Amino acid sequence: MEEMKEQKEIAQVQDMWNVQKTGQLQAMLHQKPLSLVISLPENSLALARAAQEEGADALKVHYNVGHRASGNHFGSLGEYVEVFRTIRAEFGGPLGVVPSGSLEGTRREDVERLSGLGFDFYSIYAHHLPSFMLSDLGLESTFAINDAYDVSLVAAAAHFGFTAMEASIVPGKEYGTPLSFADVLHYRRLVLQAGVPVLVPSQRNLVPEDVPVLHHSGIQAIMLGAIVTGKTEDELRRAVSGFRNAIDRLTGREGS
Repeated sequence: MEEMKEQKEIAQVQDMWNVQKTGQLQAMLHQKPLSLVISLPENSLALARAAQEEGADALKVHYNVGHRASGNHFGSLGEYVEVFRTIRAEFGGPLGVVPSGSLEGTRREDVERLSGLGFDFYSIYAHHLPSFMLSDLGLESTFAINDAYDVSLVAAAAHFGFTAMEASIVPGKEYGTPLSFADVLHYRRLVLQAGVPVLVPSQRNLVPEDVPVLHHSGIQAIMLGAIVTGKTEDELRRAVSGFRNAIDRLTGREGS
């Protein structure tokens, strides 16, 4: 009897890691040759609408975190519940959220509310991700690595059911500088080693002309943030439109 009970408990633990990931983010990454994700510099319905109208495939918002690139500090989840619900009601694509900028600040009670608010996925640095978020929370999971990570470790992510990885590997002091071939080599290595789709955020000052080489490196999504989008609606519209057009020219509108 004790042996049967132990085997049952082991099976229950294993089931935590075998949740089918059939959500919107996974579908987008598998169906589109190259996707365009917009990390909003502010939790704003106007900015979300602008991004959607200019062709964003997915959106990402934040709470409980300081955002280095934009200089913004995002407050508690409770401050944004209504705007998050409104964005969800108007945007049909994958909607993600960064739930914390620290390990200690990642609150279980907040994270457990996210699927009910309509979020499809969470996005967080691996060193800010507590173990409870590895169980089924009704969300697809993505994680980010920075320039200090041991790249050989990223292949283990697929074992834990992650949908994608963000290659946030540019040192902070180099934010806003142009993309180089050295960056592309790093991205290519991660694509070959990660075992999950790789997203590249705009820590560099990416331009639409960078789209072909990023696509050729094997990444599956470009994530534009404040360095490229700016903070105003007009700036964001110009950036999203420019990258949307570049992706469509490269991949064809039907497959983009």
